[in-house]
Formats: sequence, C-alpha cells, structure tokens
Amino acid sequence: MTNLINLQQAINEIKKSIENAIKTAGTEGKNNLIRSQKPIKLLHEIVKSELIKNNVNPELICPKLSESHGELSLAGFFKRKNQDVSIIPNYIAKTEETLNFEGILYGQKDNYGFDFTEQTLTINVRSQLSSSAKNFDTLYERTFAEALNLHLRCEKMVLGEFYMISVNEYDSNEANKKNVKYKKLTNVDKHIEKYLLSFGAVNGRNDTKIDHYKYERVCLLIVDFSQTIPSIHHTDEELKKDNLLPKNSIASIEKLSFPNFTTDLLTIYETRFGKGKFN
Repeated sequence: MTNLINLQQAINEIKKSIENAIKTAGTEGKNNLIRSQKPIKLLHEIVKSELIKNNVNPELICPKLSESHGELSLAGFFKRKNQDVSIIPNYIAKTEETLNFEGILYGQKDNYGFDFTEQTLTINVRSQLSSSAKNFDTLYERTFAEALNLHLRCEKMVLGEFYMISVNEYDSNEANKKNVKYKKLTNVDKHIEKYLLSFGAVNGRNDTKIDHYKYERVCLLIVDFSQTIPSIHHTDEELKKDNLLPKNSIASIEKLSFPNFTTDLLTIYETRFGKGKFN
C-alpha cells in the first residue's frame, strides 16, 4: 500500500512543516499550523500504517488511511468521545441499545451497542510540541480519565495511548522574527523523568477486573526536533547518553517505546477476543 508512512518520515515532515511556517509567518504561522492539526494528523497516519503493516485489514480502521473524517464516537461510562484511531471487529454487528447506567448518558441511544464497543480497539493520539513542562497536570489527568471512562463501561476493551513530546521548544522571541531557533528546557532530564514515571503508571493493564484508569499499552515518543534529522529516543541508554534522563533514575522508556507498540496491542486483543478478528 503506497500511502504507508514510517515514523521517521512523519517526524521529519512535522519538523519541516513547523519550521517552514515559522519562516513564512512567524509565531502566528506556527500556531495556525498546529491549530490546523496537520502535524498531529501525521501521527495518526503513523499509527494506522503500523496497524496495516501488522496485517490489520485497512477497511476495518476508522478513519481510513489518509483520511481524517470517520472517527467513531464511542460511549463510555461518563461521556461519548470521538476516538482518534479505531479498529472495528469484523465479526460483530452494531446493535442499537439504550444506555441505562447512571450519568449524563442515561436514556440516550448507543448506535453501536456494548459488544461492538468493547471489542473495538482504540488508540488516542496526542502531542505536546511546546514545552514538555506546560499544562502537564491537566494533560495527564485527561489521559487517564479517558481510559477510565471506557473501561468502567467496557472492562475488556483494549486501549492504546500514543503520546509525543518534544525535548526542546521553539524560541518564541526568535519565531516572532521568523527565525527558527530551539531552546532547551531547564532541568529537561527531570521533566522527561516525570513523563516516564507518570505514563509508566498508566501503562500495561493486564487484569480486566482492575486498574480501569490504565491503558493496555502506552507509547511515549520523545523527539529532539533541534537535530537536522530529528532524533527519536527508544531506549534508556539513548536518553541518558543525551542527558535527557538522570543517570540514577528508576524511570524507564523500555515498556513505553514505539517499536512494539502496535504489536503489543494486537497481541493483547488476540488474548482477550481470539485471533483473526481484524483480517
């Protein structure tokens, strides 16, 4: 399939598009580009491409490859939410049902039904292209709240979280002059450590009866856009070598890294629901 994109290609394109926006229209250009969601949509395409490379039928992925419309709006315990990337099961029909649990969705129609929802695999895709220290608490609370929302209704549901953070932020003063310059966050190693510990705490849900706030698998993508070719850190050794993680830290990216992200999710799904459901 010709439209498949790999991780490095997508990250290179994100860097190129943001830097071109700064050179053309300064800070406003950068902000407009980010608001357009074009950079994060490239991350969506990475996830979809990886699923297809792992033999998922492209027709079962919502939205389709290279498309941004067609997100599934799935009902959890607290609310409905459009899912960034979903794989729908090929063996269960949608069945309309009336939601009868307490909360703001009480009495509303669910066009998909419980079984279809629980056996849909969903992946949230997020990015933090500004300072990794900004708005951390709010973003983190939103992250585990969304897992909790779906797992409280559908405890066997397989959920993934794909989250990209930037090691450096663009220098806003220079961007105002249409210059591309990066500045490294003070104590960046401590901020990266905080992300690793926090996302590690909501990663790796194995028991469907507990830990509803966790995801079955989280990917934390740590990228240094200041390099000519952006560097992506997959191991603790790489992070420590570049002074992005304290040498004596107990935090680790090993279970949060990208290479096995989609295969781990698909393996967990097969364990719960059987093989061949996404062919």
